[in-house]
Amino acid sequence: MKTIGLIGGMSFESSAVYYRLINEAVRDRLGGIASAEILMHSLNFAEIVALQKADRWDEAAERLSASARMLERGGAGCVLICTNTMHLVADAVSSAISAPLLNIVDVTADAIRMTGLRRPLLLATRYTMEHGFYTERMRTFGLDPMVPEKSDRGAVHAVIFDELCAGQVKDASRDRYLAIIDKARAAGADCVILGCTEICLLLDPYDLPLPGFDSTRLHCQAAVELAMKADLRQPEFT
Repeated sequence: MKTIGLIGGMSFESSAVYYRLINEAVRDRLGGIASAEILMHSLNFAEIVALQKADRWDEAAERLSASARMLERGGAGCVLICTNTMHLVADAVSSAISAPLLNIVDVTADAIRMTGLRRPLLLATRYTMEHGFYTERMRTFGLDPMVPEKSDRGAVHAVIFDELCAGQVKDASRDRYLAIIDKARAAGADCVILGCTEICLLLDPYDLPLPGFDSTRLHCQAAVELAMKADLRQPEFT
């Protein structure tokens, strides 16, 4: 098995989930007390959020690219950005290294497409829902993603940053998310993307009004599949 490189800390709450899910997947495959070979560089999330708020995405890309190069020099055979939002700069990070960068948008889109569903509701940070990089990339897979209306986008974003990233899971916020999903179902959504790596702390993708796709779990599963292949070229989605 090749070493999996994780660019983490954004937030550390979800990075801990990545570590657990990847190791559980390896143990399930190999049995016994087997675990994954992982390198993680955990960034200071406060500094990254400051760059997000200031719209300084070029600087954020430089920070993540430096992290990816560090992981590659340390022996990582593939690299993951452990956050959906920062995939806004994924192309720049990918071009900074020779190891494959496993894109969470591609992995999630392919999982949805394989089920025959087409109209996912994207729940994520405001940056992910509004910048277009996520929905536009999903459209290349033949999907037609939708996002909540403006006020609901604000609520989803606030729960992520004010609660989930701070380790707080509240029933009232879960109820608000479920109400947003119900509203989207009435508007034509046929599934839901948990498009922030912390949302899995709040929602169970198997217990929703619509079929759910947890981007965090899907990303981890794809990383294990890639790392356990002899040939570590980026998998092709056909």
